[in-house]
Amino acid sequence: MHIASPYLLFIGDATDQLSIKMARGVADWRPELCIAEYSVDGCTVTTGLENLDIKQAADRGAKSFILGFANSGGVLDKKWLPYIMEALESGMDIVSGLHDKLGDFPEVAAKAKACNRQLLDIRHPKAEFVTGTGVKRPGKRLLTVGTDCSVGKMYTSLSLEKSMKKAGVDVDFRATGQCGILIAGTGVAIDCVVSDFLSGASESLSPAADEDHWDIIEGQGSLSHPAFAGVSLGLLHGSQPDALVICHDLNRDHMRGLPGSQLPSIEKTIALNLEAARLTNPDVKVIGITVNTSSVSVEEGKTICARLSEQFSLPCVDPVRDSADSIVAALLAKKETNTSMTTGA
Repeated sequence: MHIASPYLLFIGDATDQLSIKMARGVADWRPELCIAEYSVDGCTVTTGLENLDIKQAADRGAKSFILGFANSGGVLDKKWLPYIMEALESGMDIVSGLHDKLGDFPEVAAKAKACNRQLLDIRHPKAEFVTGTGVKRPGKRLLTVGTDCSVGKMYTSLSLEKSMKKAGVDVDFRATGQCGILIAGTGVAIDCVVSDFLSGASESLSPAADEDHWDIIEGQGSLSHPAFAGVSLGLLHGSQPDALVICHDLNRDHMRGLPGSQLPSIEKTIALNLEAARLTNPDVKVIGITVNTSSVSVEEGKTICARLSEQFSLPCVDPVRDSADSIVAALLAKKETNTSMTTGA
């Protein structure tokens, strides 16, 4: 799946910043792919981009009309269909991360065919996958894993990619969720793959590469989450990571969506992920920790990260507030040390 850029980010009449996470993610991480946002009466939130309507964006060369909002159940409200039809008539593909499929609306399907435009349901992979093999493939891979769902695995992955590029590393971000796919322009929504093919899909997502190339693979779910541990395990095995970064969010007292459940410690998360990852890569290492400290002050967040860094003897940062530079520096230093030991330098 390839998403043509530049994008027009449609946020409708949203009133909650979390509800436009699709649009915000791409505006934050790939602003160069965006023409503008488009909101309608009643909208009280913004991505921070210029607001243009469909005609104005088309005149500036917009190629894709992104449904940049999310809602409970992933339902496409029929009130948005006229906007979708107008975008198709204006020469744009339509991109959705909702559970409802665009092609299931007959009028949208007919209009797309008539206009020779694509309907891209990025939540629903169309590729055919095979089962995983566990066979070692060249290249290096880093996977972000978490104590829970929604703890910053995508933002950590993108921060790592940014820091690696700054350090001159040959690196790619590999998206595994709808928001990440929108940002990367390609990827696999791994949580919608049939379970038998999870590891195989993960292998195909990060194919053989040059020995010095790194793939930063966006993690999903958590091995400790009763609902989503399965997708986390399949992704872990198929990605065959050489390095893991543990992601954590402060001030949670239960697993997301499961009141009364127990949140795992960082220690347990490290142990669980290392044990599982060693099935396909016995040499896997944890190389850093990231913490979403947005619920506390900057100063308190730095203190917490410093304490965790000392406790685990690993770099620990808030990737949004601090960047991931220290984790990348530690990873590259370790690589140089290993190379020197191998060559006898």
